[in-house]
Amino acid sequence: MVKFTILAGGFAQFIATYIFDSDAGSLTLVKQNPTGENPSAVNEVSPVGNLQSFVVGTDGGLNLVDTISSGGNGPTFTNPLSTGEVTAMNFGSPNSALVATDPKDPLHFLKTSPVVEFPVGNGPSNPHMSLEFNGEVFVPDLGADKIWRLVRDGAPGNFKVQGQIDVAAGSGPRHIAIHDDILFVVSETVSTLTAMYIPPAPNGTALPLIANVSTIPQNNLNAQFAAAEILISTPTSQFPNPLIYVSNRNLGPEFDPRGDTIAIFEFKNTTSAPTDRSSTNQKRMLRRNRRDIESRASSSAFSLLAQVPTGLKQIRSMVLGPVTGGGDEFLIAGANVDGGVVMLRRVDGGRNLTEVVRNKDIANRTSFVFV
Repeated sequence: MVKFTILAGGFAQFIATYIFDSDAGSLTLVKQNPTGENPSAVNEVSPVGNLQSFVVGTDGGLNLVDTISSGGNGPTFTNPLSTGEVTAMNFGSPNSALVATDPKDPLHFLKTSPVVEFPVGNGPSNPHMSLEFNGEVFVPDLGADKIWRLVRDGAPGNFKVQGQIDVAAGSGPRHIAIHDDILFVVSETVSTLTAMYIPPAPNGTALPLIANVSTIPQNNLNAQFAAAEILISTPTSQFPNPLIYVSNRNLGPEFDPRGDTIAIFEFKNTTSAPTDRSSTNQKRMLRRNRRDIESRASSSAFSLLAQVPTGLKQIRSMVLGPVTGGGDEFLIAGANVDGGVVMLRRVDGGRNLTEVVRNKDIANRTSFVFV
């Protein structure tokens, strides 16, 4: 018997604990752990949010250890960095916190980490995620239509913007993933999935897109869609091909009774990666690689494998289980409005999903962590 403990945040004053028994096919709500307000990922509150740390007990219960301000409005995403900081992306402010932790006790926050201000002037800025890659932290900014590139600037907790990757105006980049040095971007406003090479840093340019596809399922609804989450699976013997999973939120006013979908894509790339990253040859390299990528991009493509209805209204977050213990056979997703929490099984090598079990004890959950 394999049992998985899963923590689930949402717009309430608690984090829920679920136990998933993969043999029995059961998903049981076992605890509602008190927290600060709206722990959708962090304490997503206005005018200033909070970042909290907890100890997870053997029974799935949470004990609060420390709390610190995020330094901005409505933080909507957090993750730990390899350098010891924990991020808090302030969706309602043009800034983000990368909070240093005590190296002797990482559950305690240091109080000396300044926020990173994004240079947007009076323009919109809605940072929505952070992703560490090759010594940088990438931050997609839904309002500014940029992906900021942050680097450590001195002591722990101190970061600066060293450049950005510009994306199409009005596209609204929400979440990102990187695989084989290719940056995949899910844009909320236009509901697209794009792929591009990462240009050398620091700069404010972007290489041409390798591929671009809509994530919206075929429908006849009077509805507005807003893509939300992206996951790329880790290749294993059971699931040998890395596949891309994107959640589609239907914001209405008309809704599909089968619920929002998860789109599954396979990506095939026929272009060549940039080879010369030296600053002295950067302009020449960018011109050469633009020509190469543009000439080959038409044969690089996303293949849509499936649009899987989930029974969830406004699916916002989803997570693949851990590879250890075979957890990556499963994907958990939750509704932002109603539909509860659903556990799905990856079948056909991950090219499709089938429902294992659903729990409606809580109508909506917006973030998940396997522990």
